[in-house]
Amino acid sequence: MRPIRSACLGTATALVTLLACAPLATAATDNDSARDKGKHQVITLIGRLAEQTRFPVNPGGPAAQGDRTVVRSILSDQAGNQVGETGGFCTTTRAALPGDSGGAEECVVTYTLPDGQLTVQGMYFGILNPGPPPSFDNAITGGTGKYHRARGSVHADTIGTGTRRFTIDLYL
Repeated sequence: MRPIRSACLGTATALVTLLACAPLATAATDNDSARDKGKHQVITLIGRLAEQTRFPVNPGGPAAQGDRTVVRSILSDQAGNQVGETGGFCTTTRAALPGDSGGAEECVVTYTLPDGQLTVQGMYFGILNPGPPPSFDNAITGGTGKYHRARGSVHADTIGTGTRRFTIDLYL
């Protein structure tokens, strides 16, 4: 057997490091150039709950880790024209305990719009508190069609019973 030369090992390490870091440098450049080229867009939509089904771990018992909720909403623009829908699910990750802030869920939602889809994911806190659901912010994790390079975030505010305003801060 021939021993591995340290020069070859050093070259291989440098090559692996270069290849591993290249996508990060490209991603940082792409993100900056998207902002510089004006590919930033803010979309405001109104979502009205159309369906919601809960799948509890302990039927008839208190909320528990692992409970799931499946939702679908109809999306409209600010003029009231229907422009799409959402579909997604949330899994309870923390049930409310005494002195807790109302539990937490991890949610994955797809926004289906005329020019493509946006996928969104994130935590939703205070889900078990009485009163209107709290506001939340989630990350845009990808998309299709016009949104195939989408990044950004979605902020949601409850504006009525079963109604939310979604502010989509989008970088294409």
